[in-house]
Amino acid sequence: MAAMTESTIVRRPWSVRAALVRVHRWLGLGIALFLFVAGLTGALISWDHELDAVLNPRLFVADSGVAAASDAPSQAATSRARGGLELAAQLESRDPRLQVIYTPLVAVPGETLQMLVAPRIESATGKLVQLDFNQVAIDPSTGVVQGRREWGAVSLARENLLPFLYKLHYTMHIPDVRGVQLGIWVMGIVGIVWVLDGIVALAISFPSRAAWRKSLAFRWGKGGFPLLFDLHRSSGVWLWLLLLVVALTSVSMNLQYQVVRPIVARFSTLSPDVFSTRRPVSAEKAIEPAISRAQVVQLARGEAARRQISAPAGAVFYSPEYATYGVGFFSPGQDHGDGGLGNPWLYFDAASGAPVGAAVPGTGSAGDLYMQAQFPLHSGRIAGTTGRVVVSALGLVVASLSLTGVLIWVRKQRARRLQAD
Repeated sequence: MAAMTESTIVRRPWSVRAALVRVHRWLGLGIALFLFVAGLTGALISWDHELDAVLNPRLFVADSGVAAASDAPSQAATSRARGGLELAAQLESRDPRLQVIYTPLVAVPGETLQMLVAPRIESATGKLVQLDFNQVAIDPSTGVVQGRREWGAVSLARENLLPFLYKLHYTMHIPDVRGVQLGIWVMGIVGIVWVLDGIVALAISFPSRAAWRKSLAFRWGKGGFPLLFDLHRSSGVWLWLLLLVVALTSVSMNLQYQVVRPIVARFSTLSPDVFSTRRPVSAEKAIEPAISRAQVVQLARGEAARRQISAPAGAVFYSPEYATYGVGFFSPGQDHGDGGLGNPWLYFDAASGAPVGAAVPGTGSAGDLYMQAQFPLHSGRIAGTTGRVVVSALGLVVASLSLTGVLIWVRKQRARRLQAD
């Protein structure tokens, strides 16, 4: 929530500016709590992988790597590190209730290999098996499962804290209703309101040409309400463009297919998106893929060579609902796509192995490039570590603007009541 105009308590005749002040006030108050939570969680999840590793070393540090580092005689320390394809097949063989839907192909030396899993359909009932986890961490040298958890569970337990905060950031953990992801919709609408409110805030932040400097100043010496007001208005003005980028990209993160892609397509041709051109089915009706992960990785490597993608195959995922494989190209440990527009992904039909789409950063129309930039901009990863620092700081600013906006409103409401008395 950006700047709020400083005005007297006395009611003024109607004017465009007065109307905009009221619009800003009520829009800002309506989304203040959502933005406060999203700002604080955003500041933390900019470093989700690093913080998660500190809190849960068993999920990230391979036991065989620790043994090797300490020079302790151990079979684990000297055994061959296995690839993700072999480990995924081994995990599914040990536990037929699950299927691996995402796995890196090579683990970072000394680290576990983390996979995402989904329940299979039980043949006797035709329903999904009940699993109490969806993420597994495996020591690549021994094949031992070091830990598992339900990513995104509503829990403040140590192993669930960072995933809980991550999902809180974009859904508020609002439950789905009749298959509708209500939390994603709510936060997407909050993003739209935030964009509109930011535009209104800028319009009212400069009451006159003669007094424009006030909107950029901080009255540090006065303290109290004047400083509170300046922290709200002037911070919003100084950082307005960066805040607008975060707000716009937040809409793209939650309502890409419902809102953003249709709007962008009006101005620029967009390449077909595999998840908007293929019809999904329910998880209970999903079919087993006709080709294996190893086969699709081989197909992807050939397609990558044709497209002149130089990075190695880094991970493979399978979407049962879309009957689609995806293969990403990046070096071990670079699955987050730090720097630039992210990693290339190639998609294949799980029944025939035919290519069905691609997302190759830096290619396509202007609209394609705009869509490719949304997550890198929102996360700050487009500028590497520096970008993540900036986005983390902006998260704290968003929380601060939301809080100061509410405090200003409370202060003015109190003054109005005192004046009425």
